[in-house]
Amino acid sequence: MKRHINKVAVIGSGIMGSGIACHFANIGVEVLLLDIVPRELNEVEKAKGLTLDDKVVRNRLVNDALAKALKSKPSPIYHKKFANRITTGNLEDNIAQVKEVDWIIEVVVERLDIKKQVFENLEKHRTPGTLITSNTSGIPIKFMSEGRSDDFQKHFCGTHFFNPARYLRLFEIIPGPKTAPEVLDFLNGYGEQYLGKTSVLAKDTPAFIGNRIGTFGIFSLFHAMKDLGMTIEEVDKLTGPLIGRPKSATFRTVDVVGLDTLVHVGNGLYENCKEDERRDVFKMPEFINTMMENKWLGSKTGQGFYKKSVNADGKKEILTLDLGTMDYRSKKSAKFATLELTKSIDNVAERFPVLCGGKDKAGEFFRKSFGALFSYASVRIPEITDELFKIDDATCAGFGWEHGPFQIWDAVGLEKGIEFAEAEGLKVADWVHEMKGSGISSFYSVKDGASYFYDIPAKNMEKIPGQDAFIILDNIRKSNEVFKNKGVVVEDLGDGILNVEFQSKMNTIGADVLMGLNKAIDIAEKDFQGLVVGNQAANFSVGANIGMIFMMAVEQEYDELNMAIKMFQDTVMRMRYSSIPTVAAPHGMTLGGGCEITMHADKVVAAAETYIGLVEFGVGVIPGGGGSKEMAMRATDSLRTGDVELNILQEYFLAIGMAKVSTSAYEAFDLGILQKGKDSIVVNKDRQIATAKAHAKLMAEQGYTKPPARKDIKVLGKQALGMFLVGTDAMEASRYISEHDKKIANKLAYVMAGGDLSEPSYVSEQYLLDLEREAFLSLCSERKTLERIQHMLKTGKPLRN
Repeated sequence: MKRHINKVAVIGSGIMGSGIACHFANIGVEVLLLDIVPRELNEVEKAKGLTLDDKVVRNRLVNDALAKALKSKPSPIYHKKFANRITTGNLEDNIAQVKEVDWIIEVVVERLDIKKQVFENLEKHRTPGTLITSNTSGIPIKFMSEGRSDDFQKHFCGTHFFNPARYLRLFEIIPGPKTAPEVLDFLNGYGEQYLGKTSVLAKDTPAFIGNRIGTFGIFSLFHAMKDLGMTIEEVDKLTGPLIGRPKSATFRTVDVVGLDTLVHVGNGLYENCKEDERRDVFKMPEFINTMMENKWLGSKTGQGFYKKSVNADGKKEILTLDLGTMDYRSKKSAKFATLELTKSIDNVAERFPVLCGGKDKAGEFFRKSFGALFSYASVRIPEITDELFKIDDATCAGFGWEHGPFQIWDAVGLEKGIEFAEAEGLKVADWVHEMKGSGISSFYSVKDGASYFYDIPAKNMEKIPGQDAFIILDNIRKSNEVFKNKGVVVEDLGDGILNVEFQSKMNTIGADVLMGLNKAIDIAEKDFQGLVVGNQAANFSVGANIGMIFMMAVEQEYDELNMAIKMFQDTVMRMRYSSIPTVAAPHGMTLGGGCEITMHADKVVAAAETYIGLVEFGVGVIPGGGGSKEMAMRATDSLRTGDVELNILQEYFLAIGMAKVSTSAYEAFDLGILQKGKDSIVVNKDRQIATAKAHAKLMAEQGYTKPPARKDIKVLGKQALGMFLVGTDAMEASRYISEHDKKIANKLAYVMAGGDLSEPSYVSEQYLLDLEREAFLSLCSERKTLERIQHMLKTGKPLRN
């Protein structure tokens, strides 16, 4: 039977329950969110004369919880209007409505007795065949379904989302004793395709896979730092972006998640893993016990490992907890000689051998912590899973790591990894030695563009399942390379479609990238059917190379700068007017020039988590790579009967003038950056390149013809320019903007109005591009613009002057 999920019920509206409800709403599913009924009135309700029978009181807990979630940052919802897909209620008045849903997800407090009581009540109303799952993070699945009907148990299992549900991609599926195989298969596919998750089938063991390995890693670090006499700053320096992990690293992450949450998981593992050879690692260090006693739980209590404070000068300061004295102190810098050796290494995997080979405390830390991690992860097979790739999938998707334990082990080398573990008096699993003895020296390999893993029972390399819907650029980059320079790699995706992948630092756009993009179009027009512009880095592109712009402007090389800007404009116009279809695949940060390239593709296939915008105002200029022209054109193209032209133009003007950046791809439609009916969104980023390729192929097969050059763009001239100038005068007078802000805004106004034409006229794209380039160049000669660019280069933050 083919199963469809049109409506779900989420039982429990706490942080996790509301987050899950919002994510289902994100993907278009109707949600029924239920929670308990309050047992007493609060002061506001008493003052209003309400009773416990009033609906507003009975639904207070669920409504307050959802409202709090929707106000939280980062937002759990892709677009505020998606919250309308969630209906709230309570477990007394509305529980019968669960008969109408396709999937019931329990997210109540982590107590087995309460969960069993909830399931007993739900079964009275549940329609046979409906999926029913628990989001437990550690209670054994086998205990929760005891006493329930055969149909209930057949459709019951654990589905463990990680918090926040929108952003962390791990979706652990834990079968119960009687879960039907087809239910597990469905959830595995649904999690990946619809929820955009990394689905991992786990065994019913304490904390499953992600938290078992990840929590061990954190507690292991606690012990390692104590042995090496390291500070909190030093550990966070070594366990963040340097090794492909979030900026929050270790201790900032614990502060955000909550120390009490970590302690709950750690205590659970200590109590329930009595046969675990490293059980003592989960014993709470004394400093953790002190912090728990003092309620230093992190962000939720205002202080944890870090604490926000105001110093004697009245300036805000972040203090750090000294684990020796248990007092807060000013932040100390963390410097290691080994880190200097990695500055020129952009590929994180290539850093691991250098870091582990360090002769200082950093090198010792990595050898010690990785040795413990390699040993623990290897010995957990087959206890928590039979396949090693699931451990890597779970830790990467659940904790935001770029590389899991076995991927790191491959990077440092099999023999070295064994040495690191044995140096700590630890053993790796026997199967690792058997693998080594058979002549296999790595846990992963690539063949014909697919990833393979070492299958322990089979004792050979097997293809990782579920890859058919993906294109993994790392796997085809060398074998399918068509062209390469310092800025890009052009790969053959097959079926007549090329991909051009940015390779510069942060995927910034400079001369090499633009030359590579032009070369890719040349090759595609000659020998292929279409072109995708996409990559699988953390961000699509943070924009143009402002360092290059700064140097040209400082040296007053305005002819060279003019040529560079014209090259950018000509390249994006080449994308639009080439003889083959072009598809852009933005994701993550897609700013400035990255946004401009995206807007000039024939079609955009955006990842849902795309943060896109024209942010050039922050460095004192206007969009100069076609962005200003494009927004002026789209303003007139978007007019509908009854619209006021000036109002619509002002909306597009403000999108640039306020440097607006969408918090999801869906918000980009509101900004006019993505276009309804033309552009599309994928929730699972892993599918993005394959989906973009499919669209390029379809457009080619349908007989793509390049569009005619636009000469019909309506501009309003002085009518619009006057409105903008009055507005900027008023904003400066009210001190909302500086004199320089006003100058930038007026330059943008001139471009979007089409200049100071005496009456509305129809102009070409090239006319607007010339105005745009002239305005951009004039701003680059301003001292305050150069100050802004320099400040951005130094700090990564915009300056208002």
